[in-house]
Amino acid sequence: MKVFGICASPRISTTNYVIKKALEKLDDDSFETTLFSCAGKNIRPCMHCDYCLENKRCIIEDDMADVYRNLQDADGIILATPVQSGGISSNLSAIMDRTRALEAIDYNLLRGKIGMSIAVGGDRTGGQDFAHLKNITYFMIHGIIPVSGGPFGSNLGASFWSNDTLNDIKKDEYGMESLNRTLVEFEKFLKKYI
Repeated sequence: MKVFGICASPRISTTNYVIKKALEKLDDDSFETTLFSCAGKNIRPCMHCDYCLENKRCIIEDDMADVYRNLQDADGIILATPVQSGGISSNLSAIMDRTRALEAIDYNLLRGKIGMSIAVGGDRTGGQDFAHLKNITYFMIHGIIPVSGGPFGSNLGASFWSNDTLNDIKKDEYGMESLNRTLVEFEKFLKKYI
């Protein structure tokens, strides 16, 4: 089974570290994983021009082409975002909006895939839950089955406190526990429904 991870940070730092840990665990458990990092990529915002509705492709030609291809191939999708202004990154927002072009090709293209959320905040309560809720809302709108870590500490997904440094996120044991719990549930859903 294939899992596609999106690191929606404009930098290669804490969020990238966490999603790589998640994908390494999945690799060890015999999943085929692919990572897309927004760092250094050109992802323009959706113009909502409706070009995709008639032409079955997005009018914008940029690095979103890799995202389109991998989303179509994936059985599972992991959205990892730094918390910015109490929510998801602008990169992830643009990606979410631009996937409208996939449904223009096939309304059911993303339906039935399994989705998981990772949120990395500079503070322990810096908006991780709001970022998760946006990711979960995106999953639901597109028919992707959202998975959390369950009712005991990872209610919406894997939440991290980076204190804005790579060294500190490596010390966030609670965050890593939330990641492990969420990955267990993610794998269960993939094995049961895919």
